[in-house]
Amino acid sequence: MRAVDLIQKKRDGKELSTEEINWLISNYAQGQVPDYQMSAMAMAIYFQGMSVNEIRDLTMSMVKTGQEIDLSSIEGIKTDKHSTGGVGDKVTLILAPLVASFGVPVAKMSGRGLGHTGGTLDKLESIKGYQIDRTQEEFIQQVKDIGVSVIGQSDQLVKADKLLYALRDVTATVDIIPLIASSVMSKKIAAGADSILLDVTVGDGAFMKNLDDAETLSRTMVALGNEVGRKTVAVVTNMSQPLGRAVGNRLEVLEALEIMQDKGREDVTEFICELAQVMLELAGRHEELATIKEHLVNGQALKKFEEMVAYQGGDLEDLYRPSQAQYITEVKAEKDGYITALPALEFGLIAMRLGAGRAVKTDALDYETGLVFDKKVGEFVSKGDVVLKVYSNQELDQAVLADCQANITIGDVQEKPKEILKIIS
Repeated sequence: MRAVDLIQKKRDGKELSTEEINWLISNYAQGQVPDYQMSAMAMAIYFQGMSVNEIRDLTMSMVKTGQEIDLSSIEGIKTDKHSTGGVGDKVTLILAPLVASFGVPVAKMSGRGLGHTGGTLDKLESIKGYQIDRTQEEFIQQVKDIGVSVIGQSDQLVKADKLLYALRDVTATVDIIPLIASSVMSKKIAAGADSILLDVTVGDGAFMKNLDDAETLSRTMVALGNEVGRKTVAVVTNMSQPLGRAVGNRLEVLEALEIMQDKGREDVTEFICELAQVMLELAGRHEELATIKEHLVNGQALKKFEEMVAYQGGDLEDLYRPSQAQYITEVKAEKDGYITALPALEFGLIAMRLGAGRAVKTDALDYETGLVFDKKVGEFVSKGDVVLKVYSNQELDQAVLADCQANITIGDVQEKPKEILKIIS
């Protein structure tokens, strides 16, 4: 076979066979197919798409290019969760220990943030001493001992996806459903969990900008998971505004702690409980929302989170330390009315400029910076009320302040957005 022939075949809208896809991905992972040819293939896929069979073959061929983790020595139905990314998304910090507090093992590998989306690993690394790099043996032993672990993805896992993801990022081929689905599901399948909850975000701050595309991606990933024996459910969630109050690594950890102490926003608390209910059902546990909320707010989830932090080397005193940002600047409402928009993308980019996110993978993070919202979409404000606070380690650039102000939309009509838009199983 020759890569150029496969590129031409896909360019012309024809379906690649299982053997052709296996050959292409195997040789790419081994360095026999160069980046420039895989770039051309990614662009051909971008314009021509892939069939269900092609997406399945691409996913499984990528799984085979690396290590597959065997979690069978852990008792019970092992669960995992993945989010397609968003702004202020601290869900894993709360959801993983909450589900584990019911005795359901949660074995999760997470990623870092890039651009306007925040990564779970970055938030955890804002805790002094927290170790994200663990061996497979340490990872499994921790789940056996305390029921939960959140670590970084092993370099030995899905080598082809690691290479292809970096390539897509610089060739404008990130936002295409076959490549997103195969990237996500190859990692989840290789990570070894029995059941998978997919949080597919949609809206201004997500890769999927409309509900139709989010549903298509969800159904594709659910089918991939179920086909290889991993019970999979996708929840399509709203990312039109930042999730919760905080955007930024240390600030999001602090908000997660507030939620686990019954001090968080009610809408986020309910949202987390609904996700937990789905995740528990995947593991064969049918719990009422009231019971799940009790676990979340009475200290059981918090205790499990503290156990995880301590087990992975984190300093529990530092865990509760407030942000050490030098400057806190208030942004106030300029008129009376209901907040009708707080675009997640724009505020994610503002947080990135403050140092809370990376423009490129080599950027260093400032864990202390970010945004905290006092008001969200649907809430009434009077002129002069504080809408958000900006945490920075430099005197605030007036352009940043002006951008914050420009992205607060206030109107006369109250609209309360739904968090969960659809559940696909």
